[in-house]
Amino acid sequence: MADLEGNVNAKQYHTDIPQEHGGFHIKGSGNLDYGMKHRLSRIFGDDGHTVMLAFDHGYFQGPTSGLERVDLNINPLAPYADALMATRGIIRSVVPPSNDNALVLRASGGPSILKELSDERLAMDIEDAVRIDAAAVAVQVFVGGEHETQSIANMTKLVDDGLRYGIPVLGVTAVGKDLVRDARYLGLATRIIAELGAQLVKTYYCDEGFSDVCAGTPVPVIMAGGKKLPVKDALTMAYKAMAEGASGVDMGRNIFQREAPHAMIQAVGSIVHAGSSIEDAETMYRDLSKGASD
Repeated sequence: MADLEGNVNAKQYHTDIPQEHGGFHIKGSGNLDYGMKHRLSRIFGDDGHTVMLAFDHGYFQGPTSGLERVDLNINPLAPYADALMATRGIIRSVVPPSNDNALVLRASGGPSILKELSDERLAMDIEDAVRIDAAAVAVQVFVGGEHETQSIANMTKLVDDGLRYGIPVLGVTAVGKDLVRDARYLGLATRIIAELGAQLVKTYYCDEGFSDVCAGTPVPVIMAGGKKLPVKDALTMAYKAMAEGASGVDMGRNIFQREAPHAMIQAVGSIVHAGSSIEDAETMYRDLSKGASD
């Protein structure tokens, strides 16, 4: 098959030449309808960047550490985030309707951590996203996984529904235990998601070639935070991702599992929106956390 061997290393992503935005400030969105643009603007803001706070983990993990009480642990952090990524059950039960955050609604699910996670289906109807006033809906895509085709069908169904109602789709690259988080795989997964219609993509950071992943993806790439890291490592990852072409970060455990989550989300925000250095962001965290050990 084409591109599986021979010419892979000869690719040229022209990372030094930004993609034209088509008169709109969000990557790849210039030709979208007004409603799509309006919702994406709620996520990204005037600078085209976003700090997304993910706390949808309970849809397959249950009450994971830090999310035992979303009302107590997450709601106080909302003022520091641009967007909240959660399930409809959590949004309706504990997220105050007075919050002005953009809502990114988890739309896929099915298996728990006790089962094969890649066998997901759509877990809600697009009309419910309209009722909730979601700025986007999110679906897991398991490129290379056992249920790859099903997960892609979930996404394309959601894309069609989203186009009908003006709601963008966030395609989330899911990395299984047998898949390597390198630029070749992540570039493949993010490009497939964008090619099949998702208006934004969430994926992991890789130390080599992440700029190629972003350049080769014609829609905004949001970096997934993943498991909890030491403070400086998490801030470094966010800084590098933004420097290499990401449009924002979506962190969960690296924020809500801290001793001082309010300090961490503000430090991340300073990188994403103010272009702070790693050192300045770490200093902000230490100052706001009053010396938290983690």
